Amino acid sequence: MAVPAQSVAVPALSSKLLAAALLSVGVMLLLAYLVGFDRGAVSRSGMYLHELMHDGRHLLGVPCH
Repeated sequence: MAVPAQSVAVPALSSKLLAAALLSVGVMLLLAYLVGFDRGAVSRSGMYLHELMHDGRHLLGVPCH
């Protein structure tokens, strides 16, 4: 005896929610790059950003020296 297939209602994503989610993921990826992998390549104009990210690496336990 076959069980009839049931339809599943999938909520629709609004374009605003999708844009906000993609922007959030992009910002998080950029922040992870800056803290974890950037060795001053982005912060050529000054040392403030470099030092901030350097302290973030120490705070998170990411090796940087």
